[in-house]
Amino acid sequence: MTAKSDDDLICVGAVAGSFGVRGEVRIKSFCATPEDIETYSPLTNEDGSQRYSLVLTRAIKHGYAARMGGVETKEDADAMKGLRLFARRDQLPSLPDDEFYHADLVGLDVYDTGGTLLGQVKSVQNHGASDLLEVHGPGLKATVLLPFTLAAVPTVDLTARRIVADPPDGLF
Repeated sequence: MTAKSDDDLICVGAVAGSFGVRGEVRIKSFCATPEDIETYSPLTNEDGSQRYSLVLTRAIKHGYAARMGGVETKEDADAMKGLRLFARRDQLPSLPDDEFYHADLVGLDVYDTGGTLLGQVKSVQNHGASDLLEVHGPGLKATVLLPFTLAAVPTVDLTARRIVADPPDGLF
């Protein structure tokens, strides 16, 4: 299999470690419907060079127990811990106009409503309440966490690779 570009692969989950002693792994799913991760199998590693079949065996606390192709023992499963799992973009469902894959937001330029460049999206984080855009740039003393709400981010233009933000006063 040839390696895919980052634009073709979307992170849909990660291996959190082994589960039991028979080679099952603990899976954290990043999908909106968590069990959908199984439907995107086979999954790949980040550069697309390795493929992994995935079959969920049961729901467990904070994720799923699963069987992965090539993983037969607890030691094999332990060795997979931390592996991020990717699906091809064309396997994933199309999103409504007001929803975005995190991978599509990373790297976008962020402008204020007056057209001044504020920075660039470094990552998308979620600490329980809602998504936050981690914005960094040369004019910023520290990374800024911009709430990813319609009020604070009224415009996302993936074609132009830019975001227009109306941040709360004092954030930037």
